[in-house]
Amino acid sequence: MPDYDAFLLLSFGGPEGPDDVLPFLENVTRGRGVPPERLAEVAGHYYAFGGVSPINAQSRQILEAARESFDAAGLRLPAYWGNRNWQPYLTDTVREMGRAGVRRAIAFTTSAYTSYSSCRQYLDDIERARAEAGPDAPVIDKIRPYYDRPGFIEPFARATRAAIGSLPADVRDGARLVFTAHSIPLGMAATSGSVSAGTAVAAPGGRYRAELADAAGRIAKLAGREHAWDLVFQSRSGPPSVPWLEPDVCDHLRDLAKRGEEAVVVVPVGFVTDHMEVLHDLDTEAAEVAESLGLAFARAATPGHEPEFTAMITELVQEAIAAPEGPSCPGDCCRYQPRRSA
Repeated sequence: MPDYDAFLLLSFGGPEGPDDVLPFLENVTRGRGVPPERLAEVAGHYYAFGGVSPINAQSRQILEAARESFDAAGLRLPAYWGNRNWQPYLTDTVREMGRAGVRRAIAFTTSAYTSYSSCRQYLDDIERARAEAGPDAPVIDKIRPYYDRPGFIEPFARATRAAIGSLPADVRDGARLVFTAHSIPLGMAATSGSVSAGTAVAAPGGRYRAELADAAGRIAKLAGREHAWDLVFQSRSGPPSVPWLEPDVCDHLRDLAKRGEEAVVVVPVGFVTDHMEVLHDLDTEAAEVAESLGLAFARAATPGHEPEFTAMITELVQEAIAAPEGPSCPGDCCRYQPRRSA
């Protein structure tokens, strides 16, 4: 049974002011050969919201709620927070933990699914941060993906019902649910859940797509739309030569309009909290496409601020503490070598 003496919230990170935007985007895209004009275009999405991503504020909310939940459950674990791409950087947090005498921590990430970018890369981030932090760095175990947990599913279902209820009365009964998640390259999707790169598992699209479909089906059933939903993708950012998961959410809205649908509820099932991909790609871009098509449009809220979500974090930590060897992933699962631009 592992002897944990700290909790770590691990997230993506985001800018908190206009001066942060370009440095943050450079962190995210480092080594990928993204041209400056593309960075400037994406930066414009952030500037439209004051240069602030909501993810850091929501991470603070999750951290404070987790601390209160741990206290109520009798878990005496100091709680830390580190990001992949912006302050507080994970390496700095790991150094702080080491200085405080933390020897072994349990980590929860703001990503619910299995793939290189949503799971394996965080494991790599942890090992890199530990190496950079030096010999006093604690061992850090990561909690498994939690896409199927009630604390994730039920807040989404409630938010979906609320979004349906916000639609005009004459179209809400026929509203179609459109579940969205961040698109990833097909090669990355194929290795999700696999212990040997290049081997597809579970379904075309690997475990990532299968887990998304599982979560969407659970939410749709609880929302009373068991047979009226679709899974689509958003926020593709790679070169046209690399195939990514499809269909794109905006293309799908156009197809629904052609089929005679009158209303949609977009459910960002791939996201734990609001990212810029939610605020811009859904609340702005997809909403504008829907309006141009005459589709009534509503977006369900993400679950990260809900009490059930916080309770789920506590339950996962308790399960990890009780497990003989703690949470674990296969030693080489979800490996993926991105294709770099020339």
